[in-house]
Amino acid sequence: MLPISFSTVSCLFSLLSRNALALSLISTGGTFMLGDIPYYIPATPYTTISPRGFSRLNSVNGLSPVTVVSVTAGNDSVGSLGSIVKDFAADDVWNTGFLEGLLVLYTGSGYRPSYSSGSTPLSGSNQSSTIISIQSNGSLTIPNGPYFLSTNGALYQPYRLYSDFAGAFTQPLIPNSDDSYAALPATLPGIESPGIAVPSRLYYTRTASKPLAGVRVGIKDIYDIAGVKTSNGNRAFYGFYPPATVNSVPVQRLVDAGAILVGKMKTSQFANGERATADWVDYHSPFNPRGDGYQDPSSSSSGPGAGAASYPWLDLTLGSDTGGSIRGPSQVQGLFGNRPTHNLVSLNGTMPLAPELDTAGFLCRDPTIWKAAGIALYADLPFYSEYPTAIQTINFPTSVTTEASNITLSFLSKLEAFLNAKSTTALNLTTSWAASRPTSATASLASFLNTTYPIIISKQQTHLVRDPFFAAYAAVHDGRKPFVDPAPLVRWAYGDSQPDSALAEALNNKTIFMNWFNSNILLNDSRTCSKSLLLYSGSVNANYRNEYIDPPTVPFGFSTGRISVFAEVPDVVMPIGQAAYQSNITEHTEMLPVEVGLMAAKGCDGM
Repeated sequence: MLPISFSTVSCLFSLLSRNALALSLISTGGTFMLGDIPYYIPATPYTTISPRGFSRLNSVNGLSPVTVVSVTAGNDSVGSLGSIVKDFAADDVWNTGFLEGLLVLYTGSGYRPSYSSGSTPLSGSNQSSTIISIQSNGSLTIPNGPYFLSTNGALYQPYRLYSDFAGAFTQPLIPNSDDSYAALPATLPGIESPGIAVPSRLYYTRTASKPLAGVRVGIKDIYDIAGVKTSNGNRAFYGFYPPATVNSVPVQRLVDAGAILVGKMKTSQFANGERATADWVDYHSPFNPRGDGYQDPSSSSSGPGAGAASYPWLDLTLGSDTGGSIRGPSQVQGLFGNRPTHNLVSLNGTMPLAPELDTAGFLCRDPTIWKAAGIALYADLPFYSEYPTAIQTINFPTSVTTEASNITLSFLSKLEAFLNAKSTTALNLTTSWAASRPTSATASLASFLNTTYPIIISKQQTHLVRDPFFAAYAAVHDGRKPFVDPAPLVRWAYGDSQPDSALAEALNNKTIFMNWFNSNILLNDSRTCSKSLLLYSGSVNANYRNEYIDPPTVPFGFSTGRISVFAEVPDVVMPIGQAAYQSNITEHTEMLPVEVGLMAAKGCDGM
């Protein structure tokens, strides 16, 4: 008996006329179970083929699960087919249920592979399948992989449905035929909905022009995607504005490189920093899978961080970093994450926090995909084959006092060996600033930059986002204001309390620090791009999401995490191990990620 069950077909009704009872029933696809795996089958087939021989296939509700394999003379034997199919087992969408039928696609005149009319054992795979030969006339190209075949020859590419149990997504997406996207019209049973639909990786082949072909990507919900609404983490904003008509520039570059967009992902509201769970009102903060599962995921790229850390089926996520919004979630969830050199890619079609500080970057488990994505996003990025031999450290352990410090110092030793480092110097930024600061700046770096970040983000976001949103919303809601979470309101109120001249002063202070830092600390080099690397260590501390906290405050101050924000230099974080802690949730020893951060000179992202 065929292990397939028909669960439901999603349908959309639209009223054709106010004065008529005629309704148009439009299929939006359906969900099936093949074995114990749920699938979404879109309404539109990938292609239609001649239905010759299909009556030999078992079907349910007119559909049969099949596998397409392309062959040429010489690799068309049953043994060759078995070897090909055996390799398909590594794909998470394909399963042996798709061997109900094996559609062998061949080309060439005067040549036709011949197979038994019954179920044929596939040598080397311990499986049997009904094999049907289909000739391609040159125009018929069907990628290898799993399909559902209808009795009339319609061939559908299924999507496997995964549960978003970490609550990382706002909207699961599927592509439309016009290069726009639509919300997935399917879900999974239970409280861990919605389902996220992913296509088989077997359909895609990476090439020089499509380096991200088949790479599944989640997009932070501040980037526009054609056909889809943007929420910025705010329910009122999502409900008020229509869907975007074009992709943001970063999204389009990923799509052009072959990336598969699977959904939009949660952001803390308007990309402001928020603590789970207290600050998140409109939407629930995603779950960090590390440790006891109840650690804060950090923000504002909370969804991209939780999704990349939780789901092996998700390859890459696109986040944004203004003051730490990629690096923070990456550090606490054991991911690779990068804040690039500022202005390396246009952010047209992206909600701003502060254009002078905003950047687009990635959160990822696999550094190979991370690099390929960077090449696609940051066009014309120069690469270097030689590396600096000088290392600077800041806020770095000097002796082994904890498990984390042991891991961190071990990493430094290995890096020194890899670079054949000639020197490793502990940097005291405060002392260096006091000794060589510009004459127009105060002696205290902490004092000089104390209000720079909050003034820039609050002044810019109130002007660029809040004011036009509030005005438009009030115009159609009888003067009402939309709801906004506490954290953005606190920051915006601070901006309102400052004179207009404060923004120019804050930007000037940022520029003064940037010029000083790039001339004195991280200098460029024609051979290695950056004369040195600046390393810092991340903290490894439990940060529970179920603790009551004080109300949100204005993000005053200067820290290591703000260096790259003001200096506009690339800043990456990477996992190097994990350290134990005693959880007050599980009352067991659990593990937290240990990460290091690395900065290089401006423009040296391709080192």
